Amino acid sequence: MAINITYSLFCRIACRAAGYLYFSTKDSVMSGNFKVVKILSLSIPCFFISLFCLSAQDFSSAEYAAPNVKSIWFEKDGWRLAYPFVQPDLGEVLIMHFDVIDGDGGTLWYRISHCDRDWNESDLFTSDYLEGYEENQVTDWEPSFNTRVSYTHYWLSLPNDDIRFIVSGNYTITVWASGEPEKPLLTRRFFVSEGVTPVQVTFRRPMKPGATDTHQQAEISLSTGALALTDPYRQVTITLMQNGRWDRMRTDLAPDFVAAGRLEYNTLSDKTLMPGGNEFRFFDIKTIRQVRQNVSTIDFVDGLYHVLLKPSDDREYRQYFYNEDFNGRYWVAMEESDEPDRDADYVRVYFTLPLYNELPGGSVYVSGAFTGWTYGPDNMMRWNDAKRCYEGSMLLKQGWYNYEYCFVPTGGDLPEGSHFEGSHWETENDYLILVYFRDPTKRYDRLTGVTVANTRGSQ
Repeated sequence: MAINITYSLFCRIACRAAGYLYFSTKDSVMSGNFKVVKILSLSIPCFFISLFCLSAQDFSSAEYAAPNVKSIWFEKDGWRLAYPFVQPDLGEVLIMHFDVIDGDGGTLWYRISHCDRDWNESDLFTSDYLEGYEENQVTDWEPSFNTRVSYTHYWLSLPNDDIRFIVSGNYTITVWASGEPEKPLLTRRFFVSEGVTPVQVTFRRPMKPGATDTHQQAEISLSTGALALTDPYRQVTITLMQNGRWDRMRTDLAPDFVAAGRLEYNTLSDKTLMPGGNEFRFFDIKTIRQVRQNVSTIDFVDGLYHVLLKPSDDREYRQYFYNEDFNGRYWVAMEESDEPDRDADYVRVYFTLPLYNELPGGSVYVSGAFTGWTYGPDNMMRWNDAKRCYEGSMLLKQGWYNYEYCFVPTGGDLPEGSHFEGSHWETENDYLILVYFRDPTKRYDRLTGVTVANTRGSQ
């Protein structure tokens, strides 16, 4: 295993170095100065060894948060429910917020990596995609104030005075404590867009048998006037993401039809067919002085507030009913303060899902943006046979939350079916349409556009 990893890493570095030599200036390669080429070729083995020795850990684009890192969210233009994409040429700035529970405060470090459209690390050097140093400090932070649970709130602007994005594409940011780069505190994905491929989206009720009442389908028209296309079916793909969820997306979608200056994704195929889901459940814990929506009781025990939510209903076979929601996201807020980032407290929230019997063959989870749309021990529910219900609890910051329940089969990574929630074609959802262009003159996948479209018509 170690030999395979070492060989893979060595080959990866070789490809990077070869790419660097290939993209050297024409004067060095074509001037007939063979001494220059020879010197470069002799220096490559030393370059391999240097990079190999400096490699500290394998790259992973998977989102991660340490157990003591909570409330990770993005803000853009003052909007605290922003999806994680930014278009720098418009002056946009994306701000990442997060808390470290019981942290000592102080400066953290971060690294930004560029990825291809499938979230594999790209073959670019840091200087190819970033203007600035590879590793920088998170210097903006403040300790919590007058809270039962002590934490440090951090925020980081992207781009900032230390770094500027040179190219578009998929990016990851990894944060760690000083002196501990091998122990990341968190990893998050985000997007840098060029904004040169406008998209028009129309949502239609599917005609496919078995999906008419439960799914949604997007008809997409993409303008390609700004792209030098030679093979549009292979060079351009889109990713369709529902409500910013990593567990509900369609990737690498090639067009159904190519016209002059446009690519079409029509509803005759199933490429853009997605389950509609349901409007999200919600609860309000902006105050702990009295109960709010869908909260049963609030108790203070052993130095911590405990919030018991009202028991949830099984909605799988119920008719659709519209209620306004945040499409699975949450808003950190506190009724008694205008500075919830440092003043809002953490409370233990208890979830209850009554059922007749325990479901075999898998596990039940509470899910939402506050769980990162992942499924692990922290948000897994346990069956209480005496009470005939699933129960679970999580430490959450005060605010207004959306959530749902999911069933994940044993050995699986993603939810199965529409257990507990149901699925309806009428459900109001956001869809992110990400347009990728594989430019033959570049060594990376360009992200030429990001569009957010809503099933109720806003775009």
